Amino acid sequence: MGLSEAVADCETVSISIGERAEHVATIELSRPDARNALNAQLREELKTTMVAVEESDVRAVVVTGDPDGNAFVAGADLTELRERNSIEQREVSERPRVYERVADCSVPVIARINGHALGGGCELIQACDIRIAHERAKIGQPEINLGIIPGGGGTQRLPRLVGEGQAMKLILSGELIDAKEAVDIGLVEEVHDDETFDERVTDLATSIAQKSPLALRMAKTSVKAASQMDLRSGIEYEAELFAQLFDTEDKNEGIDAFFQDRDPEWSGQ
Repeated sequence: MGLSEAVADCETVSISIGERAEHVATIELSRPDARNALNAQLREELKTTMVAVEESDVRAVVVTGDPDGNAFVAGADLTELRERNSIEQREVSERPRVYERVADCSVPVIARINGHALGGGCELIQACDIRIAHERAKIGQPEINLGIIPGGGGTQRLPRLVGEGQAMKLILSGELIDAKEAVDIGLVEEVHDDETFDERVTDLATSIAQKSPLALRMAKTSVKAASQMDLRSGIEYEAELFAQLFDTEDKNEGIDAFFQDRDPEWSGQ
């Protein structure tokens, strides 16, 4: 079953393949009447989509919000949260959640932050590998204003991205920051206006998708390990992944293409 067929029954998630570039999938989160808020259905459908991505020949994924929702993801569905007790919430939080599905995806994931990314939306962009924001985006973890805390990884991933002090400021105050400040503190990598936003996302996704899928997977795995290992262990792990690539056809093809001054033709083998 192809990727498009695997998500054909999804109502809150749509996918297009090859529109930005070959081997690039764009996943659009769509609950426009709720500003693309993460309810149970959207979370499950995005999880299904991410599993299907890993079984496809896609080499880069762009995740974005339905523009009619005027947001990337404006947060979680508060109606669902209001009705749960602790036992029910523990059941909902069983792993893997949508955040783990995105973070652990073997394919590089770019967050195209086309509008507000708040609460669960902020945690979703943290689970992505690279974050490109439109200048109109507002970003933050306002859960404290509701008498709760981030529960989708925000207290853990955010300090790793921006440092403990900045994470404390955002989480304890519930304040929202604009895209420029998000770049300044390291929460997003780039911010763009209408003129350059889509072009930059497409250029970056294209650049990634032109690389060996095996090398992409190993590179992402190695970088992710950096936050989970001490330096010595991480360097040893990197060396092992590096060595494994020497048994691949893609390594030989990449070097041969360099010497022959041509574009490589990756087989993924």
